[in-house]
Amino acid sequence: MATREETRQVMAGSVPIGGGAPISVQSMTTADTRDADAAIKQIRQLAAVGCEIVRVAVPDEEAADSLRSIRKASSVPLVADIHFNYKLALASIEAGVDKLRINPGNIGGADRVREVAHAAADRGIPIRIGVNAGSLPADLVSKYGRTPEAMVEAALRHVSLLEREGFESIVLSLKASDVKRTTEAYRLIARRAPYPLHVGITEAGPPPGGLIKSAIGIGMVLSEELGDTIRVSLTGDPRDEVIAGREILASLGMRRFGPTIVSCPTCGRCRTDLAGIVREVKDGLSHLDAPLVVAIMGCEVNGPGEASEADVGLACGNGVGLIFSGGRVVRKVREAEMVGALVEAAESMAANRHEKSHG
Repeated sequence: MATREETRQVMAGSVPIGGGAPISVQSMTTADTRDADAAIKQIRQLAAVGCEIVRVAVPDEEAADSLRSIRKASSVPLVADIHFNYKLALASIEAGVDKLRINPGNIGGADRVREVAHAAADRGIPIRIGVNAGSLPADLVSKYGRTPEAMVEAALRHVSLLEREGFESIVLSLKASDVKRTTEAYRLIARRAPYPLHVGITEAGPPPGGLIKSAIGIGMVLSEELGDTIRVSLTGDPRDEVIAGREILASLGMRRFGPTIVSCPTCGRCRTDLAGIVREVKDGLSHLDAPLVVAIMGCEVNGPGEASEADVGLACGNGVGLIFSGGRVVRKVREAEMVGALVEAAESMAANRHEKSHG
């Protein structure tokens, strides 16, 4: 089985995918690509919340014509999503995109595949082959049903077309709208192909169900050391996809994006507005990028233990709280001082770590 460390590495612009590179978070614009200003605005919004690769739909020549200005304005690598029309793939490459999402078996004969593969190779652009359970070839559905086995065979067909042209800068995705089929498909393809994997649950739906389904499915695949880049596919604001993807990676300990807050769900023992404190602390720490663990606990049952295990923590009591830093109590504060004191402790630890790491 090809784990993350063993897959080949490709580059989407400046972002490495596979070969042990950090798992990147992707999303896709919902703006009409033909409206370059709208697409650029949305890409900037996605980048602002941490999106590292952005995909745009390219349904026609007008959309392809917009790509050059979109790419010029984008601070993150741009992926052109193409279906059926190889000329749109060539136009996208010419416009300077950083990656293609196209299935070579759907664009015509070998000459068309060859033309796209050679153009991509000349520009150093990888191609993602994306197989969805809902759009499998009829012969494979007849043979296997809409199963993980059919998804893998479909992906390998597309792969073989590119490999015949000597093109191996490939990323694979095999997605279904349910967790079990998706996770099994990734397990199977990892045994048969050395290419990096883009992981997600397709058509997951709106939050909260889509978030839960995606977190379980993506989390299962990543926990088996498979997967090199992810997208949480939600019906709604694509910024929510990015935020969720980053949270999934942070929860698995695979990446850290600033402080991680650990807080209790509260119960009848809690005598403070813990939810309000958590919100204020989260806002107060939003400027930090240090990977701190910050515990905010509501009572004496688990509070001192959890707070002392974190980098910094707050254990609340009745109108008072203890501030922990590095496992030790450093202050006792009134309720009105809790947020400020905890943020200050976090900032101090972040500054100390930065100073140590930079000599």
